[in-house]
Amino acid sequence: MRVPRLYLPQPLAQGEILGLGEQAAHHVTHVLRLHPGAAVKVFNGQGCEHEAMILEVRRALVMVEVGKAAASIPEPRLVITLAQGIPRGDRMDLILQKAVELGVTAVQPLWTARSQTRFKDDRLEKRMRHWQGVVISACEQCGRATLPALETPAEYPSWLNAGRRDGCRVLLDPDAQQSLGDMQPPGDSILLLVGPEGGISVEEMRLAAAAGFSVVRLGPRILRTETAALAMLAGLQALWGDLH
Repeated sequence: MRVPRLYLPQPLAQGEILGLGEQAAHHVTHVLRLHPGAAVKVFNGQGCEHEAMILEVRRALVMVEVGKAAASIPEPRLVITLAQGIPRGDRMDLILQKAVELGVTAVQPLWTARSQTRFKDDRLEKRMRHWQGVVISACEQCGRATLPALETPAEYPSWLNAGRRDGCRVLLDPDAQQSLGDMQPPGDSILLLVGPEGGISVEEMRLAAAAGFSVVRLGPRILRTETAALAMLAGLQALWGDLH
């Protein structure tokens, strides 16, 4: 039986007795329904993972005893940053969850010309907490001990102007001449840019081209934004990463 994994964002050492955070405690009590004596694993998001045991379960309070260090799966060889135009509704939740499972290193949400929803101040802070929770839950599920970075949403032009110029930069577009199969091996660093519903505007395309992005399509069908991002991540990992 698979041992549940729980996120504890602090240094971990054998013999310590620690309390779980609110999200992890809720997961233990209301989802997993674990009892004292149950075996778990804890990880701190920075590559450190330990065996552990539940000591106490009392409403919102869950205490664990940290055991010996445990081997964690290695991080993917490909360093992939997903720059994702923010879509409507809860599509970003799906993109974040599956991108983590597919080995993304970082996610940069972007406000683009066709983004239909913008969050500010308290709403933005609340949404970032929610998205971070999605990232954490995905790591707990898939076995990663290092949390991918979740950047604060940025406006497309300012992000592009301040962005790095090294490594492979790829923009998805269903009208591109080059397909995924035509790409040359990208090296170890990839910046993948995906638009929201409706894609990237003509002006944004021009700015991306000036910043050194190559335009690539994924087959003959027009994919939804969430499908396109995840299909491209899976394709990159299958061709040059660890999906083999």
